[in-house]
Amino acid sequence: MILFCISSLFLIYKCFILCTTVCLCPVGGIYTVIQTKAKITVDEWGENYIMMGPYYEHNFKTQVEKCEPPNQAIKAAMDSLINNGSQVHFGRWLIEGSPYVILFDIGAAAWNLDRWKGDLWNECSIGLPYHDREANDSLIFGSLVAWFFKELTDQLQDKPNVIAHFHEWQAGTGLLLSRSRKIPLATIFTTHATLLGRYLCAGNADFYNNLDKFNIDQEAGERQIYHRYCLERAAVHCAHVFTTVSQITAVEANHMLHRQADVVTPNGLNVRKFSAMHEFQNLHSMNKAKIQEFVRGHFYGHLDFNLEKTLFFFIAGRYEFSNKGADLFLESLSRLNYLLRVHKSDVTVVVFFIMPAKTNNFNVESLKGQAVRKQLWDTTQFVKEKFGKRLYESLLRGEIPDMSKILDRDDFTIMKRAIYATQRHSFPPVTTHNMLDDSTDPILSNIRRIGLFNGRNDRVKIVFHPEFLSSTSPLLPMDYEEFVRGCHLGVFPSYYEPWGYTPGECTVMGIPSVTTNLSGFGCFMEEHVSDPSEYGIYIVDRRFRSADESCNQLTQFMFSFCQQSRRQRIIQRNRTERLSDLLDWRYLGRFYMYARHLALSRSFPSKFKMDHLNIAPVSPANTHTLSDGKDINIKCTILYVCMYVCVCVCVCVCVCVCVCVCVCVCVCVCVYTLLVKILGSERFVMVFFLQEILILIKAAFI
Repeated sequence: MILFCISSLFLIYKCFILCTTVCLCPVGGIYTVIQTKAKITVDEWGENYIMMGPYYEHNFKTQVEKCEPPNQAIKAAMDSLINNGSQVHFGRWLIEGSPYVILFDIGAAAWNLDRWKGDLWNECSIGLPYHDREANDSLIFGSLVAWFFKELTDQLQDKPNVIAHFHEWQAGTGLLLSRSRKIPLATIFTTHATLLGRYLCAGNADFYNNLDKFNIDQEAGERQIYHRYCLERAAVHCAHVFTTVSQITAVEANHMLHRQADVVTPNGLNVRKFSAMHEFQNLHSMNKAKIQEFVRGHFYGHLDFNLEKTLFFFIAGRYEFSNKGADLFLESLSRLNYLLRVHKSDVTVVVFFIMPAKTNNFNVESLKGQAVRKQLWDTTQFVKEKFGKRLYESLLRGEIPDMSKILDRDDFTIMKRAIYATQRHSFPPVTTHNMLDDSTDPILSNIRRIGLFNGRNDRVKIVFHPEFLSSTSPLLPMDYEEFVRGCHLGVFPSYYEPWGYTPGECTVMGIPSVTTNLSGFGCFMEEHVSDPSEYGIYIVDRRFRSADESCNQLTQFMFSFCQQSRRQRIIQRNRTERLSDLLDWRYLGRFYMYARHLALSRSFPSKFKMDHLNIAPVSPANTHTLSDGKDINIKCTILYVCMYVCVCVCVCVCVCVCVCVCVCVCVCVCVYTLLVKILGSERFVMVFFLQEILILIKAAFI
């Protein structure tokens, strides 16, 4: 059986699996899903798992090892496409698991675009405008995928049961054409976010309270994405199995796409990748020191706060100002700054915004700050070396060092020049880069509105880093994982977040985070953890509260976090890290297994029946049925009950023993007194008692 993952994503079952997946850009949640899930899928299917996606020369040369297909049917299908003017590449994707990939060159097949547009119209009655390049590329890619599957199924003589798993509307065209041409496939379509839902939320619509009131066709037409919406909706309805990544997205899809999700497939992570062998506390300290070095340079001249009492918060993701909750976060930071100043707190909060935006270069002031810091460090090392040498020589002579001789006038001059170099007459910059649209940028505009300019009196400082992090950066040379480990709290108050990988990544690295009940991750944690805040998962209510109430709740979460002691934060990080198993693909991958079996039973009912498959229906609400009773809440409850029962039993046993001892002592005293009175000889009675006690002891040992 073959499993194809197409990302556009596909699968084949029984003789081999073929999986096609759209690997367009190594950024975002969909890419993370496909990349991290590859390992467990390869473990399950072996070489029968194959991914599919569009070909990009640079990515292919740096991320793929070219090789020959392991299956002659696949090779023959590829040769058929190549002989007809298409370019198809095969290799191993150099990620964990090393899955096979088939990549189609969209540009080389673009000459077929007009013909394939006609085919799409004739077969599905969907037309695409010439100016929408993304939609046209998805048509070319989907046509190549459907063509490949037709050739593949014709080549396979034993007729394996093929599962084709498509991710997102860009891959949906291949599903439409495959079904319309009656290619024998079991198809699955997964939406990670509805197309129209993302647009509506970005436009500040009261989305979740008006799900049943939107005129879907009108809304899509006004935003000039009606053709994309048609592709997405048609793919959803044509698939044998429709899945979403969270329960809240399933509700959204039911209204936006008019089909209830068959299976909810929560997103997981390869937890072993992040496991630090109980050293994540040490990694936190090491990476925090790197961030502190950046802060020393960025805030030079205004470094009047104690870095040991400074907390690092951050928000990261695509630059979707409202969808990602950056608007709510900034307003909450303003209120947090007020609370810290009113309570005269000695805690300072440095907040990082890691969101890519249009820039033209690094900010000169930011570069200067890091240069000043490095120069000051070099000066310190130079003076320290001279100081140490003179101190060493003085001690060798047996003399108490004279400070006036150890540090001469030249040394004081060097240090004074270094101090004067750190003077600054302007505030530390808010952004590390020069923004192209500085005046209209949403984050910068709101910073001007709330007045957080990194002044001396501000207890909340802001650093906007409009690029993804890289270890080669001259400003903040850290990878994203290192940066997250060095921070204290991740804040992701998203309004539209079908899943939300950023708080999940924080969790598996032992970093507390803030999310919302409008994100798939937040809803998942609310269902599976009885008190998420005790485990460092703070959930802001953005569904049933007003914006102002949600802002106050977020502010209170952050203020309470600032009031924690260092020991309390360490304990909380330990608790947070314990939840990592709940997000492991080895646990959550079973939802995908169920979806594949369900697709087989619907597409090949004579061969596969769900009754014969030993897999129970799944949803996030009953995950304990999948884990054989190993849900974290059940485990904790059983553990606590057992501990309580053991303690009660031990206490009862101790009480009974004490009572028995007391009774025995009282009886012995009474008997002893009675015998003394009867016999009149206390010595004789004592000897008698000692003999009896020795006899009892010997009997006990025997």
